[in-house]
Amino acid sequence: MDTPGIEILWNQLHVRLCRFICSRLADEDDAEDILQEVFLRIHANLTTVRDMKKLESWVYQIARNSIIDYYRSKRTHVELSDYPVEDEDDSLDIPVSLSPYMREVVESLPEPYREALILTEYQGVSQKELSDRLGISFSGAKSRVQRARQKVRDIMLTCCHFEFDARGLVCCYSEKCCCCEETTQAGKG
Repeated sequence: MDTPGIEILWNQLHVRLCRFICSRLADEDDAEDILQEVFLRIHANLTTVRDMKKLESWVYQIARNSIIDYYRSKRTHVELSDYPVEDEDDSLDIPVSLSPYMREVVESLPEPYREALILTEYQGVSQKELSDRLGISFSGAKSRVQRARQKVRDIMLTCCHFEFDARGLVCCYSEKCCCCEETTQAGKG
């Protein structure tokens, strides 16, 4: 099947394509601009179409992508310096104060889990490298690290009570037993 000319495509599709674009944009002028952009993209890439039976769906995909590009270009970017930084946030100190205890917990894990966590979390070895070092599959290495993290989490939750902020970070914790070296209350309360 021969490739239709851009004029033929314009005559066949521009009304329906314009309606499609206008239904997704509030500004009619912007919709017209996008329609023109779509046909420029069609003209530039028409020779790359392999299956002419799928030409119309290809054209509509170009339109969808152009609409997405339009909305992406309209996003407002805010500089981080526009927001005040809270220096009094003690939640950053909590993980630091827990790290010695966490290391003890990691050291108490059974060998395969301990080794997996020490290599990945403390020595910066990727899970792919871990699988190569241990001679296990990549999914096996990932699974071992996940299980080790879960074991540490379970031990920590058995020993201490944690409160988390909206970002999922520890904002407060207190001991439930005597195994923690921390005072009975740390962080914001």
